[in-house]
Amino acid sequence: MEIFTLPLTLILILCIITFTQSAPMFLGKYAKKPNKLSYKYETKHFTQRLDHFSFHDSGSFSQRFLINTNNWVGAKRKGPIFMYCGNEGDIEWFASNSGFLWDIAPRFGAMLLFPEHRYYGESMPYGSKEEAYKDKNTLSYLTAEQAIADYSVLLRELKRNFSAEGCPVVLFGGSYGGMLAAWMRLKYPHLTVGALASSAPILQFEDIVPPETFYNIVSNNFRRESTSCFNTIKESLDMLQSMGENADGLKQLAKTFHLCGELKTAQDLSDWLSSAYSYLAMVNYPYPSDFLMSLPGHPIREVCRRMDSAADGTSVLDRIFNGVSVYYNYSGGVDCFELDDDPHGMSGWQWQACTEMVMPMSSDPDQSMFPTFNFNHTYEQDRCMSLYGVKPRGSWITTEFGGHDFKTTWKNSGSNIIFANGLLDPWSGGSVLQNVSESLVALVTEEGAHHLDLRASTPNDPDWLVQQRTSEIRLIKGWIDDYNQETSSAFVM
Repeated sequence: MEIFTLPLTLILILCIITFTQSAPMFLGKYAKKPNKLSYKYETKHFTQRLDHFSFHDSGSFSQRFLINTNNWVGAKRKGPIFMYCGNEGDIEWFASNSGFLWDIAPRFGAMLLFPEHRYYGESMPYGSKEEAYKDKNTLSYLTAEQAIADYSVLLRELKRNFSAEGCPVVLFGGSYGGMLAAWMRLKYPHLTVGALASSAPILQFEDIVPPETFYNIVSNNFRRESTSCFNTIKESLDMLQSMGENADGLKQLAKTFHLCGELKTAQDLSDWLSSAYSYLAMVNYPYPSDFLMSLPGHPIREVCRRMDSAADGTSVLDRIFNGVSVYYNYSGGVDCFELDDDPHGMSGWQWQACTEMVMPMSSDPDQSMFPTFNFNHTYEQDRCMSLYGVKPRGSWITTEFGGHDFKTTWKNSGSNIIFANGLLDPWSGGSVLQNVSESLVALVTEEGAHHLDLRASTPNDPDWLVQQRTSEIRLIKGWIDDYNQETSSAFVM
């Protein structure tokens, strides 16, 4: 983070040097590149308006979407359409890691649809990422509202083309995609029969949840495995800044952590490590996975084992390197590490976080292993002005979609949404963890991590995960059955 380029007062700069931590991107800019999608699909493109909310012609762009009709029973039999709301990255990555949809499509006779989020993957306005990301004017159409409108327009046109106007649609999404699925269900209820919003931190805005929630959950994931591991991490993060105060210290840190180039600031290394801890908490799955990185089952357990089992006399920072290598180099094929990488093209999230996706974060000195910090609105405004020439609108999301007093407002205005969360996931603290009504349902598992339920079933699935998916299938079937019954009755009348 280039803190010295920002137009801040000297006092604010000194505060930020102590420790700066904003919310990590939902998935992970250091994640591995995806393999070719193993599921069968067709790749298609649809011409979308650049601005759905103005009658001025602002142009158009080509939106990529993946579609599979192999199991669809057709329009005459009201075969359902399962649509995944694309996240902040390449749509093939999300499709390949949403095996739950592929698993249940045959039993429902469903069509699968994976539209890509505008400004991500290949769905770039203005013809290229360079042009689309050029400045605040070209980026101004990168919003959740525009993305949901894209999905709605595409869905209506696709149903028309397939003569499937009478077919029920169920939305799916994980993380930011889960937020989009829930918001689309709330904003456009006439287009769908329900939504599964998995690991969707839909309440992580303004003052709805305590700002320290995310990092407390990350910290508790490590503490529950090993108190000494927790303490080692906490001590190391406090050590980095003092070592980084001179060139010799930076050189030593670069050597200890096997960096490919020179280390400019200790904060860069601290961010790299903190990102790993956050993402490890998100993908703390009970079996091996390769969603973000190639990782073992219970990866935090393995991180702490490597830290705690180091030989007597091993330094704190060497223990940290041993542990963090589980995340960044579990396969052992990396010789040195780059601190800045974006294999999934997720850099657009920084714009979204500087405009409407303002998620306040802080670190609690009593509960967190991270250095103490508070969310600083002035710093965020200055940072975003420096990057894009815009100021964040921290209250816009709750104005547009709600969130305050959601138990009353959504109960009266919403229906048929599953909020699925695992309490190991640090984003669960910003999601809905209790039933809002009979049809706005919270499914919560103690051992679940980031949208684990959306991943493909495996022989290693624990019983609680099997039961969670069984509950989701039952609810989805109920939505579809109710829709078919109601539409059949209406037709008879």
